[in-house]
Amino acid sequence: MTDLEKHRVRQLVDGDLSWDELRNEVLPDPKDPERFRKVREVLQERVPWEDPVLVPLNDHLSVVGTDDGRVIRAHCGEDLCGADENWKEHCHVRVREDPDELNEIYPEYMTVDPDWAFELREWFCPDCHQLIDVDAVPVGYPVEVPFEPDVDAFYEEWLDRPAPDRAAD
Repeated sequence: MTDLEKHRVRQLVDGDLSWDELRNEVLPDPKDPERFRKVREVLQERVPWEDPVLVPLNDHLSVVGTDDGRVIRAHCGEDLCGADENWKEHCHVRVREDPDELNEIYPEYMTVDPDWAFELREWFCPDCHQLIDVDAVPVGYPVEVPFEPDVDAFYEEWLDRPAPDRAAD
């Protein structure tokens, strides 16, 4: 990958491309068939481990291939759980549900009606304490994961190659 390509992929990953750049360079067909490989390369350079990043889940979590199987790992290096588990159940959580707590975040008149049974759940890495995700849900709503990738199907059916942790099998 050229330095210019790597710079553009870094901008894409960081969300630093303008709408015009996205619309004219990233979204049009035909798409670069190697774009995902390039994104993985940039993501891999940013983490402090050698195990392959298989699929990013969000800005702070990835599915990673290890000698012991696939795990969900925070970018600080903390393994939260197996790739088939609910990673939120392994995080620290702060629940904001009273008006004073919600007003710390939302501007005046932009929060929910205090009569609604509503809570804001903030999910943090148990190691580095990085905010990983936020859910705005009714009180008592179950803890759900927003994205459960089928890593093998993605690589084999979409990319026409085995996942990097299975390439030697």
